[in-house]
Amino acid sequence: MHLDHVTIRTRDIQATRAFFETVFALDVGERPIAIQRIPGYWLYADDRPIVHIIGSQGGGLDHAAEAIDHVGLRLEGYTVFRARLDSLGIAYSTMDLADIGERRLFLRAPGGPLLEAVFSEPVPMENNNDIQ
Repeated sequence: MHLDHVTIRTRDIQATRAFFETVFALDVGERPIAIQRIPGYWLYADDRPIVHIIGSQGGGLDHAAEAIDHVGLRLEGYTVFRARLDSLGIAYSTMDLADIGERRLFLRAPGGPLLEAVFSEPVPMENNNDIQ
C-alpha cells in the first residue's frame, strides 16, 4: 500500500491550482469522465495525479469549506479487500472508473476521516457504468 493522492476542497479552485502548479511544479491533467461534473482539477507529478482539487460552496465561519477532503491509498486485490470490509461490517461506497481502469472504495475511519482505496483493475462489463 502507498499514498495515491490527496484531495483538497477549496472555495478558490483557480488560486489553489495556481499555487500547486507554481510551488510544486505540478501540471493539470486528465480527469475521469464520471467526475467531470464536480468542479476541480487533477494535478500531476510526472504521470501520476497526486493532488486532486475540488470546489467547496462553504462560506463564513464554515471551517470545513477549506480542508483536506480525503486521502487516497493505492492497494491491490479489490475483491479480497472488499470482502474484508464486508466481514468486518465496515460500510463503504463504490466507484468504478472504466475509462482509466480503476475501481475505488470509499470508507470512513473512526472519527470521520474519509479514505479512498484505489485499485488498478479493469472494471467488469456489468459494472461499466462508472458510479454505483
